Amino acid sequence: MLALTSAGPLAQAALLGVAALVLWVAWQVLQPTPVKRLVIATGPEQGAYDDFARRYRPLLQAQGVEVELRATQGSSENLALLRDARSGVHAAFVQGGAARPDAAGADDAPVLSLGGVAIEPLWLFFREDSAQRLSAGVAPEKLAQLAGWRIDTGPPGGGSGPLFWQLAEAGGLPAPPQAGATVDAVGGVLDLVQGRVDALALVSAAEAPLVQYLLHTPGVQLLGMAQAEAYARRFPFLRVLKLPRGTVDLAADLPPQDLPLVATTATLAVRADLHPALVQLLLQTAHQVHSPPGWFQRGSDFPQPSADELPLAPAADRYYRHGPPWLQQYLPFWLANFVDRMWIVLLPLLAALLPLSRILPPLVTLRLRSRVFRWYAHLRAIESALEQPDADFAALRERLERLDTQTENIGVPLSFTNELYDLRGHIHLVRKRLLARAAGMAEPPPAADQPAAS
Repeated sequence: MLALTSAGPLAQAALLGVAALVLWVAWQVLQPTPVKRLVIATGPEQGAYDDFARRYRPLLQAQGVEVELRATQGSSENLALLRDARSGVHAAFVQGGAARPDAAGADDAPVLSLGGVAIEPLWLFFREDSAQRLSAGVAPEKLAQLAGWRIDTGPPGGGSGPLFWQLAEAGGLPAPPQAGATVDAVGGVLDLVQGRVDALALVSAAEAPLVQYLLHTPGVQLLGMAQAEAYARRFPFLRVLKLPRGTVDLAADLPPQDLPLVATTATLAVRADLHPALVQLLLQTAHQVHSPPGWFQRGSDFPQPSADELPLAPAADRYYRHGPPWLQQYLPFWLANFVDRMWIVLLPLLAALLPLSRILPPLVTLRLRSRVFRWYAHLRAIESALEQPDADFAALRERLERLDTQTENIGVPLSFTNELYDLRGHIHLVRKRLLARAAGMAEPPPAADQPAAS
């Protein structure tokens, strides 16, 4: 401490420079403040993913993040965009079963999970008149009973088709040479309602507008999968659900009986290089959007850690274990994130720079006083010249007046004004001496016949 306090200005400047360099390197490595922009791949318009993303956007924008929503055909396209480093997509919703690890290519960018955010049943809607025509009026309960039906499985880039035909093949309903698929989810719903197809497979959360529309459409029924438990045991990413009687509409008693369903879990996935601060913000947003109770979930069931198909992001793992950083209880999000990421550098740096709290005040004082004290060198030079036998009083008087004029323009804080007035007083004393010497030299010497004064 003593050596540091007694260090010269150059050493102190070097210390400050090293501290600045350490901060700059830490800033580059830790990246405490990311680019505040997110591109989220959603899904078909009026689908569950589109609804989720639209609820995310105002919450993220309230934290200063610019959000772009990119409509897609569904999970398969979302996952492809995440794995494409050139797509610009940072986050997306992915259906369970769509993100199989063996489907990733060697050149694909790594994708991580932030956890499950919603339950997505496989909704298999069919027309009542199709059941009359194709099944002798018996409502189907198994996928194998749909042989010969015109089945729409959603747009090609979505996740409904691959999941449905995977289950259909296991259940004895092989895919036809050209499986039905519409350009978009809305088109598939219209085809079902208008009778151009007999059934529609749709994987989506219960809150999705299209699902709610079909559940209340006359002439359209929901197929209950009697073999739901068997499917869930064969496919680990599935779970069994029950849609209780009257859940859709109590007054109309819809559905008229309990219906077993199979469901996947929607995952919020991100690129592995997404900044941890944005991961943290996405998880907090997901908690606000997905924590309320629903048909198939209790309050605060979601988001939940899920790494069945995609590895869980390290920042997400910390969130589920410890919750949001405690600093966010007292500081705005971005400031709390900055401190959370930089404390490992700031604390040692603060300890190293603490001696500067003793060094800097004396340095500032010395600097301010030097504005006054440096003029004393000029005043001392005039005073020394004044003592010389051959002193040029006129020239010295001119130098002294010039010095007096220059000191009038010295700028110092009020606390140092006494130093300035001391200097001006000393200039005045030297001026009096100079005038006295000049007056003495100007008097004639006494005559030789006059006695000297005793």
